Amino acid sequence: MAGKKSKKNKKQTDNTIAQNRQATHDYFIEEQIEAGLVLEGWEVKSLREGRVQLKESFIQIRKGEAWLHGAHISPLLSASTHVVPDAVRHKKLLLHRQEISKMIGAVERKGYTLVALSMYWVRNRAKLKIGLAKGKKQHDKRATAKDRDWQRDKARIMKHG
Repeated sequence: MAGKKSKKNKKQTDNTIAQNRQATHDYFIEEQIEAGLVLEGWEVKSLREGRVQLKESFIQIRKGEAWLHGAHISPLLSASTHVVPDAVRHKKLLLHRQEISKMIGAVERKGYTLVALSMYWVRNRAKLKIGLAKGKKQHDKRATAKDRDWQRDKARIMKHG
């Protein structure tokens, strides 16, 4: 009986498929927005295997629609024979009209950049976290690294002392 309860209550808490750690290094993330993705069947299978890379990806808005560019989804070897997979295909993002108009205003007027931060599952649907970001200068990157090192050293001192 005890074995059945532990299996039943055991849930997978980490639904993350991929993260773009380079984005937090290169940009100040001002705001985050969640978007759905329009995917093909082979892409979903590849996402379940974790075969996606967001490092060079960005979001572009064309004709009132948001598109994900540069995300690389590697096709599985066992993909169907009648499907010709394109690993860097542009993927349409599903957003509300208000969210898109807000992003257009920020990008065109305020000089922000739209960056893909992470991809994860929500109720068996792939979601993408988009960051409204400002670029960091070299001195900002150094200051961030210095602060991160100090926080790590401080935690180490507090643990041992």
